[in-house]
Amino acid sequence: MRYTRFLCFFLLSILAVSAFCKEPKDKNTYGVYLAGVSASFTDSLVYFTDIQLVDSAALDSKGLLIGRSLYSMQLKDYLEQHQDGKNRTCFMFFNTKKRKLEKEISKLKQKYQKGNTLVLKDLGDSFRFEKAVVE
Repeated sequence: MRYTRFLCFFLLSILAVSAFCKEPKDKNTYGVYLAGVSASFTDSLVYFTDIQLVDSAALDSKGLLIGRSLYSMQLKDYLEQHQDGKNRTCFMFFNTKKRKLEKEISKLKQKYQKGNTLVLKDLGDSFRFEKAVVE
């Protein structure tokens, strides 16, 4: 009788612990929403890309985009070749949730429009991010 109570208590405690434990999140999830912004100190034109889901993109254990400099270089190369954008600085914004990234980009656009001295231009569908090959 005593062992039966102990066994029942032991089984119930294992079930209770397993029910309340959360599974750890996998931070290396694939599929990240990206948006690029390109500005120049010598030009009043600021380029914005569309928010794009790149399913081959991933985040590292610290939550940073793997190969973010390569995505930035893709935008910079595109602007140099197609828009005559010399000496431009490209910024990458990313998030796993599209809604949060949209909010961040809209705040950035509002800041750029505040002084009414910069011209914002959307690149639209003409530019697409490609898989970044990290060596």
